[in-house]
Amino acid sequence: MATPKRPSSREAAAKAHAVKARAAKAPAAKAPAPEDMAATETATPSVSIAVPPTSAPPASLSPPSPAHRNGRAEKTAARRDAILRAALDEFSERGFASARLDDVARRAGIAKGTIYLYFRDKEALFQDLIIAMLGPLIAEMKALPTHDVPARVALERLLGVFATEVYGTPRRHVLRLVMNEGPRFPRLAEFHYRNVVEPAIAAIRTLLARAVERGELRHRALVDYPQLVVAPGLLSVIWSGMFDRFVHIDLETMLRAYLDILFDGGERS
Repeated sequence: MATPKRPSSREAAAKAHAVKARAAKAPAAKAPAPEDMAATETATPSVSIAVPPTSAPPASLSPPSPAHRNGRAEKTAARRDAILRAALDEFSERGFASARLDDVARRAGIAKGTIYLYFRDKEALFQDLIIAMLGPLIAEMKALPTHDVPARVALERLLGVFATEVYGTPRRHVLRLVMNEGPRFPRLAEFHYRNVVEPAIAAIRTLLARAVERGELRHRALVDYPQLVVAPGLLSVIWSGMFDRFVHIDLETMLRAYLDILFDGGERS
């Protein structure tokens, strides 16, 4: 086996000199500062989450002031009333079937889409029209049994409200509309019956039954058929629409005569 050749002293010195030269050319590493070393030893990893600055809520989400709420409520009520008045005119002229919500909106001076903010459809509009227009009469009818007065006085009050608040105003057209359109639109007739006729008949029957017990009425015929009490009102609406141009009826005088017939001799001596 051959023995490896050992480098001469001259070659070893040259190699050492080359290593020193390379070391001199390399940049010296910067020693960390003591405080940096301390931070490195004690710091723990953390996650930074950027949080946007909190801003004030939009003005529209702030609670409105009482004055603002009242103004907005008044504006809403006024627009609703305008739609109902326009609907009454449109239904009276064209009938329920032919009336269009476009024309109701035009009469009310609003966009058609605005109507749907207040009423679901044409039927809902007609139903609300019944309640709004006949409201005074409905309230008086429901209050009849609470009046601790003779039956004739209570009925005079009821028929007086009908004469002044319904028959003497465009509200009478609502009754005529129900009479005309009810046979073709049973749901409208049923709504009118449930919300106007039925409570009226119940209140009048209660009033007349008490009148019989008190001796104000001679027999129970009117208790069995309270529809007779409201018959003059229906007759007046039909007459005004068909025959009033020939013969005008003084409704208040006719109603007084009617009550005289009902209660004449009704009180026991």
